[in-house]
Amino acid sequence: MKRSEINRRIAEGMAFFEAMHFKLPPYATFTIADWEREAEAAREIFDLKLGWDVTAFGGGDFLKTGLLLFTLRNGIAGSERYPKPYAEKIMMVRENQVTPRHFHWHKREDIINRGGGNLVIELFHADPAENRLRDGSFPVSVNGFRRTLDSGDKVILQPGDSICLEPIHAHRFYGEPGRGSVLAGEVSMVNDDSNDNCFLDDVIRFDPVEEDEPPFPLPAADYETFVKGARHA
Repeated sequence: MKRSEINRRIAEGMAFFEAMHFKLPPYATFTIADWEREAEAAREIFDLKLGWDVTAFGGGDFLKTGLLLFTLRNGIAGSERYPKPYAEKIMMVRENQVTPRHFHWHKREDIINRGGGNLVIELFHADPAENRLRDGSFPVSVNGFRRTLDSGDKVILQPGDSICLEPIHAHRFYGEPGRGSVLAGEVSMVNDDSNDNCFLDDVIRFDPVEEDEPPFPLPAADYETFVKGARHA
């Protein structure tokens, strides 16, 4: 992705979250100078990659296949320094903007429609032990009610609805056409995007970036590139 598009998509996300009355932490608008001034105190943010995340999953068309999110809190499994066993994200999911099929080997997560349009989630029966899909029906909890689905079935989450996704639940999601963008929340076990994502389609999680203008705001994936104090000693 070009840096100019990443900057633009974050600006659109900021406006959407503000319109939805969802307040982000102050560092959501930090400049690089702000980060460098606060680098020592911000060690947790750097280490846990809290903050902005923009991806087109390597496809080059963000509006077709992409996601904008902000990681609000996280931990590291087994860590004494960051012992939180949970994570939280907020996302802007546009109409027909697809997050491709994937599952997590370890993470259990609740996806919540916190407002806006309807969120469509397509579910598939995953076999995490063999990194593949399998046949047969499977259980899922929607709003705390147990349902049985077949691979490929859809669940439509209206504002206020939520679904609990286990490692057996491969999922693909997007905003329902004609309903507007979705304010989607995620509450989960510790999030590890580098080691706990199994994508079932030919995509990548983090896009190469073409630097055609300075970054602002700075995505979490770029802290160590642009902020001297963010680098590990």
